[in-house]
Amino acid sequence: MSGKGGVGKSFVSSMLALGLALKNRKVALLDADIHGSSIPILLGLQGKRHYANEEGEILPVEGPWGLKVVAVNLMLDSPDTPLAWRGPLIAKAIIELAAKAVWGTGDYLIVDMPPGTGDAPLTAVQVLSPITGMVLVTSPNTLSETIVAKAANFAVSTGIRLLGIVENMSYFKCPHCGKVTSIMGTMVGERLAAKYGTALLGKIPLDPGVNEAVDKGMPYLLTNANDGVSKAIMEIVNRVISIVENSGN
Repeated sequence: MSGKGGVGKSFVSSMLALGLALKNRKVALLDADIHGSSIPILLGLQGKRHYANEEGEILPVEGPWGLKVVAVNLMLDSPDTPLAWRGPLIAKAIIELAAKAVWGTGDYLIVDMPPGTGDAPLTAVQVLSPITGMVLVTSPNTLSETIVAKAANFAVSTGIRLLGIVENMSYFKCPHCGKVTSIMGTMVGERLAAKYGTALLGKIPLDPGVNEAVDKGMPYLLTNANDGVSKAIMEIVNRVISIVENSGN
C-alpha cells in the first residue's frame, strides 16, 4: 500500500511476489487496484485471460515461476478499456476477485492495494482479513512522505501490522562513473520507519532498465538478476521472509 499513485507500488508488489516465488514459496498475487490494474503488464502477461470453471469460479492466470495472478485487466478485451465505476462497484469487484478465485493452497498472497484510504482499501482489508501485515511503498520526497503517512495511519487504525517501508526510486547510480545522486530527496524511508516503529526493508534505485523490461513484456527480476534494482528487491524479499516466517505468522 502507498496511499497514492506514482510511487511504484505495483512494481514493488509484483517483484516482491515474484521474488518470493524465486525463493521456492508458493505465491498468489491479487491486483486490487481496479482502476489502475497494471500487474499483468509488469509480469509480461499481456494477452492472457481469465476463464471460469464449471462452478463459475475464477481461474488465476499462471505467471512466471508458478505465480498465480488475478487481475481485472485479465478480464477485459483491451487493457486500456476504462472502468468508469463508482465506489460500490469497485468494492464489489474486489470482493468478487478475492472470493471467487481458485487460489488453492500456498504460502503467500500478495495484494497490490488501490490508492487512497477510502472505500476500496477498506473493502480489501475487510474481505482479506486476517492480514499478516502491510508493506508501505514510498518515494523519497515530502509529498509522498505525507500521503504514505496516511496509509501508515490507515494500517494502525485497522489493526494491521506494518512489516516495513520500501523506498522506491531512492537514488540514481551513474552507469559510467558510479556516482550516486539522490534525485528526488533523501531519508524519507528512514523517517517513516522511525515514526511508526517499523523496519526500512530496502531502497530500490532508479534504473531505465525497468521501463525497458516493461516495454519488452518481461518481468524485470527475470531479465536483470544481478543489477542494483534486482539485488535490492531480493534483499527486501529476504527481509519479508525473515519477519513473517520467524514471527509465527
